[in-house]
Amino acid sequence: MRAATWRMVVRSLPGPVALAVWLLVTVPVPLVFFEWTHRWEDDPTIGAALWWTVGAAPVLAAVVAAEWTWRSGPRRTGSALVAAVVAATLISAVFVGTTAAVYLWVIPLTGLAPWRSVFGSVLLAVCGAAVGHLLARGRARPDHVATRRGYVTGAIVAMVGALLGQATVQFGAEGSTVLHDSVEYGAVGPYAAPASQSGELRLPAAGRYAIFAVGSAPHDPDCQVTGVDQVVVSATVVTIAPGDYGGDFASYAWVAAFAVSVPGAYSLSCRTWDQQASYTVGEIPRIRGAVSALIHWPLFAVWLLGAIPGLLIMASTGRRRRAAVSVRC
Repeated sequence: MRAATWRMVVRSLPGPVALAVWLLVTVPVPLVFFEWTHRWEDDPTIGAALWWTVGAAPVLAAVVAAEWTWRSGPRRTGSALVAAVVAATLISAVFVGTTAAVYLWVIPLTGLAPWRSVFGSVLLAVCGAAVGHLLARGRARPDHVATRRGYVTGAIVAMVGALLGQATVQFGAEGSTVLHDSVEYGAVGPYAAPASQSGELRLPAAGRYAIFAVGSAPHDPDCQVTGVDQVVVSATVVTIAPGDYGGDFASYAWVAAFAVSVPGAYSLSCRTWDQQASYTVGEIPRIRGAVSALIHWPLFAVWLLGAIPGLLIMASTGRRRRAAVSVRC
């Protein structure tokens, strides 16, 4: 491929705003929408999530094809249409494939990947690219002057992205849980254990165990486990606690974890601002994909990850403003 063609491809790539919209529509929105519209016992499926990508692909292709057409010139030929459609379809296919990879390896939701929907989104991208080319043909490219409003837009997108990043990790971890053993080894609190047994643990083996918050109990308890030898083990709080575990009786959220070196009898104590909070101990939930590690990341790192699209918008605004000043000078 010639260098001029490569430059055209790079210049036709979606900008930071289009990238932010794509990420919003294809990753956080499907998970948040499912959480709002389904019962807490239901888990999102990869098929339901990827259908949002099917709807977004032709819109992205239309935007890329229009940008390609504006940059290549107002040619009304069949070759110009083919070039715009091919370029927009290939770029859209890369975005669709990246989103599919997110749901395969980062947030591997339950169910089988509907590859027909992935291929269908590429076919729809062809149609969207043709429409984008026809709409842009013979028209001047809109001149979007970089103003300070770009910084405001970027800041808003960064804040919304940070919040949605945290929600995406939480809902993604819940949907990517493939095994949650409901066996309980003990509990503390009025809603989880009788007063005479509250805090007693019977751990059958050495290893790691999970502490679950019952119902609306706070997700940041200060829990400690004490053995018969009076050795105190402090529980590590899960940064972004996945929930929606349990059944019809109560919901549970995985809020902390601890490890013991020997099986036996232990006692559990959890301190929090809610005096009626209850916690129970069980097996560590099995969560697939990279999201199993993301729930343990520092909260600031997760916020920063979600804020990247907004930061890119701010950086692009600054670059364009500097370029405009240098041209005037």
